[in-house]
Amino acid sequence: MKKTILLLIAIVAVSISVQSQENITYQTPPKEILELVDIERAPSVFLDSKKEQMLFLYRNSFKTLDDLNQSELRLGGLRINPQTNISSTITYYNNLKYKRISDKEVSQINGLPANPNIAHTSLSPDETKLAFTHTSQNGVELWLADLRTLNAKKIENIVLNANAGFPYTWFRDGSAILVRTIPANAQPLIDTQKALPEGPIVSTSDGQISQNRTYQDLLKNPIDEANFEKLMSSELYKVDLSGNKSLWKEAGMYLSESFSPDGKYVLITTLARPFSYLVPYFSFPMNTEIFSSDGKFLMNFNKQPLLENLPKGFMATQTGKRNIAWRSDKPSTLYWVEALDEGDPEIKVDFRDEVFQLDAPFTENPKSMVKTINRYAGITWGSDKYAILRDRWWNTRNMKIYVFNPSDNSLAPRVVSDRNYQDVYSDPGSPQTEKNNYGTYSLKMDGSKIYLFGDGFTAKGQFPFIDELNLETLKTKRLYQSSYTDKVEGLISLIDTKKGTIITRVESPNEYPNYFIRNIKNNKLQPLTSFENPFKSIDNVHKEVISYKRDDGVQLSGTLYLPVGYDMQKKEKLPMIMWAYPTEYKDASSAGQTTANPNSFTNLSYGNPIYWITRGYAVLNDAAFPIVGEGNAEPNDTFVEQLVANAKAAIDAVDKLGYIDRNRVAVGGHSYGAFMTANLLTHSDLFAAGIARSGAYNRTLTPFGFQSEQRNYWEASEVYDRMSPFMNADKMKTPMLLIHGEADNNSGTHTMQSERYFQALKSFGAPVRLVILPKESHGYVAKPNVLHLLWEQDQWLEKYVKNKKQ
Repeated sequence: MKKTILLLIAIVAVSISVQSQENITYQTPPKEILELVDIERAPSVFLDSKKEQMLFLYRNSFKTLDDLNQSELRLGGLRINPQTNISSTITYYNNLKYKRISDKEVSQINGLPANPNIAHTSLSPDETKLAFTHTSQNGVELWLADLRTLNAKKIENIVLNANAGFPYTWFRDGSAILVRTIPANAQPLIDTQKALPEGPIVSTSDGQISQNRTYQDLLKNPIDEANFEKLMSSELYKVDLSGNKSLWKEAGMYLSESFSPDGKYVLITTLARPFSYLVPYFSFPMNTEIFSSDGKFLMNFNKQPLLENLPKGFMATQTGKRNIAWRSDKPSTLYWVEALDEGDPEIKVDFRDEVFQLDAPFTENPKSMVKTINRYAGITWGSDKYAILRDRWWNTRNMKIYVFNPSDNSLAPRVVSDRNYQDVYSDPGSPQTEKNNYGTYSLKMDGSKIYLFGDGFTAKGQFPFIDELNLETLKTKRLYQSSYTDKVEGLISLIDTKKGTIITRVESPNEYPNYFIRNIKNNKLQPLTSFENPFKSIDNVHKEVISYKRDDGVQLSGTLYLPVGYDMQKKEKLPMIMWAYPTEYKDASSAGQTTANPNSFTNLSYGNPIYWITRGYAVLNDAAFPIVGEGNAEPNDTFVEQLVANAKAAIDAVDKLGYIDRNRVAVGGHSYGAFMTANLLTHSDLFAAGIARSGAYNRTLTPFGFQSEQRNYWEASEVYDRMSPFMNADKMKTPMLLIHGEADNNSGTHTMQSERYFQALKSFGAPVRLVILPKESHGYVAKPNVLHLLWEQDQWLEKYVKNKKQ
C-alpha cells in the first residue's frame, strides 16, 4: 500500500511537472515586428564646450547572451566582472567618429582597438584629446584619441580598476591623468564555492531604529567582505600623455578624485570599514581627505559613518557634512551642506539645511552662506555675487529656486520660483552654464543676466523657450519660443548670446531627431546631423494624444496609435493594448497635466507596445495613471480604486472614438507598471488579458516602503495587503503573462516575486504563464531574449485578445 501511494505521488508530481514546464527554444516575433526590431541604432552625440566639435558614439542595439554570461560577483549593491574589473552590466560603445561643426562629413577616428568595448569617455581640459577605456580580456585599458589627427593609441602597461565607476581624472593642465589601477600586490579573490566558513553569520541591533529599503546584491558574510575590499582597492598613478607613470598614492578603496578648479588640490573620497549587510556600498563609512596635486597629504576633511540608521522618510538624511565639492567659480573653495533638523523630516524647524564654504588652505573657520527652507537640492555657481540655489520637499512636492550672494550671508536669498515640481506647466526652465577660466562649468552670465532653457509644456501643447533672467530685478524676458505645431524642438545649449545662436534638436513623428544650429534672431536653421528614420514601414501610422476625464474629474491623457492604412471613416473595431506606469501626486491639477506630444518621433523599443500596430492592434501608450492624495490623504490609500478608474476612463475614451472593441483590450507594464497590471486584472473585469514584466507583487517583501510609499508595513498593513496582488491571488482569473529577468537587480523586484506569484495563481487555477529570461536583470538587453519576449507577447495577445473566445 505504501509503495502504491508513493507511486501515485510520483505520477502526480511528474504530471504537474509536465503541465507546468514547457521545453522551448528561443523564438522570434512575426516579420512585421522583427523588421522594426533588428535595426541599426543612431549614435549618441556629444559636443565640446565651445560647440565647435561633435563626437559620435556608436553601439549595438542589443547585447549577446555571451555578454551576459561573463563572470560576475554581486557585492555591496554592485555587479562586477572580477576578471576585467568593471561593472558586469555596463553597455559599451563599439565605434567613435568625429566632425567639426564646420565639416560636412563625419570622420572615423582611426587606430581604435579591435572589437572595441569603449566606455568612460572624457575630453581633455583643452578639448584636443579624448580619453576612453577599452575592456579587453586582460582588463580595462586606457586609450587616448588625438582629435586633431583623429588617431587613437593605447597607454601601455596600465590596467585600470573601474569597479567603483569612472576610473580616471584629468589633471587640470591636461598634461597627465590620475588613474585607478589594480594594486601591484593584489591578492586573488576567495573562491566562495570552496572556502569553508570560520563561524556563523551574526548580525546585531543596538536598539536604534533602522528602516531600510529592500536592496539587492548586498554583502552576506565575511568572505563577501574580503572579496569586496579586494575588488574596490586601487592604487592611484599619475600617467602622462606619453605613458610614463608614477605612483601618486598607495592602495585604498577610492570612490572619487576631484581636482580643485585651479588644479592645486585634490579631494579624495575612500570607503572604509565597517561594511554592512543591510545597505549598499554608498552608505558605508567614507573618508574625505585633501591632498596637494603632487600627492602630498594635507588633512582629513570628513569622516562619514555607516548610514544604517537614518530617520524614516524620503527627506531623511545624515548629520554632519554631506555633498562636499569644489565651488566651480572659485580657484579652490570647498562647500558642503549640513542638516539643521538632525536629518529627521519629523522634526519641525524653520530651516532644514545650511550651506558652508571654506577657502584654501582650509585652516580657517567655515563660513555659512545660506540656509534652506526645504531639503537642499543643489547649487549652480555664478560669481562672487550670484549663485542659484534649489531646495525641495517630497512630502509636499514643493521646490524653491533662489538667487543668493555667496559672499554676503546678511543678504537674504531671493525666491525666483516657488512651485509644485510636478506642475510641469509652471516650470521656469534650467539655467545654462558655460566653461569658465578654470575649465569648470558655471552660470552663463552677461552682467547680471542669465539664461533659462524651458521644455515649454502647456495645456495647448509643447513650446520650448529661452528666457533671459535679470538676477538684480528677477524679471524675465522671453528671447525665443518654438512655434512648431507639427514638430518637436529640444533646446540643447547656447553658442553665442550676442549672435543669437543655439544648438537645437528637431524631430517629427516620421523624422528622426537631428541636430541643428538655430539663429533665434532670424530663425534660420543649419543642419549638423542627418540621421535616418529606421522605422519607415510605419511612417503613416495614425498618432494622436487624446484627453479625457475619469469619473472624479481628474484630467487624463494618452498617446493613441492606429495601424498604417486604418480607415478613419469605416472605423473597424480593433483590439487594443494599453501600456502605463502609475505616478503619485499630491494634487489633481498637476496630475491632470500632460507631457505627451503627438509630434515627437515614434521611437520603437521592447519597452513599449507600439510594434503591435503592425499586427492590427490599436495602442494606447503612456496612458496617464495618476494616483492622487490631496492634503493629508496618502495616494496609496485609494490606489486600487484610482487604478481602476484610470483604466475605465481610458477604455471609455477610445471606445467613444469608435476605434476599438472594448471586450478585446489588454493591459501591460514593466516594473511598477507590472504591479499595476496585476492589480487591474485582480480588481476589475475591464481587460481580456495582461502582460506584467519584472514586477513586485507581494508588498510584505518590501516592508519599509516602495515606490513613493513612505509608511512601513506595520503602519499601513491594510494598504500593503490590499495593494499586493499576491494577497489577492484567489481573485485573479484573467489571462496574465508574467515575464521576469533571471537576475533582476532592481530594489524590490527580485525574480522570486514573479515565481511566487505564479505559484499562487496556478494553485487557484488562473490562466497564467511565467517566462524567465536567462541572465537578464531588470531591463532586458540580450537580442535572443528580447526577440523571444516579443514572440511571447505576440502569442499571448493573439490568443487571448485578438482571437478572444466570446
